[in-house]
Amino acid sequence: MMSRKGFTLIELMIVVAIIAILAAIAYPSYIEYVKRTKRVEAQTVMQEISKKLVAYKIANGSFKDVESANLFSTQIPISGSANYTLVITDIDGTSYSTKTKNGSWRLTATPVNSMLNTGKLTLDSQGKQCWYKTESDCAPWDGR
Repeated sequence: MMSRKGFTLIELMIVVAIIAILAAIAYPSYIEYVKRTKRVEAQTVMQEISKKLVAYKIANGSFKDVESANLFSTQIPISGSANYTLVITDIDGTSYSTKTKNGSWRLTATPVNSMLNTGKLTLDSQGKQCWYKTESDCAPWDGR
């Protein structure tokens, strides 16, 4: 009797099918994990900017000329492909440079590139943190 070595084509196809099923399950979970990680990075950067804004007001007595102080970049992350664009406005949403810097501000991170359709992030001078999955829906940052 002759001994057989190796795999049959059917056995190989079964292994490939099992790997494909596992990959189909794991890949979407991985993509969501990456997006959540990028969102947390943006939240951390926004909190650091918030601290810088408070320090700026303490040092200067107001927010006058805060745009020219280079306290933050207009994209997150600072280098490489942007995941969010960052804008500072007055708390009522108008351009910050047109207001009399009265101490209220709102940072808004708008998703771009691979983060499109994941929701805006906002942080304001009153400490309100929102993740807007839709335009009218404010969820706390810790919401997934």
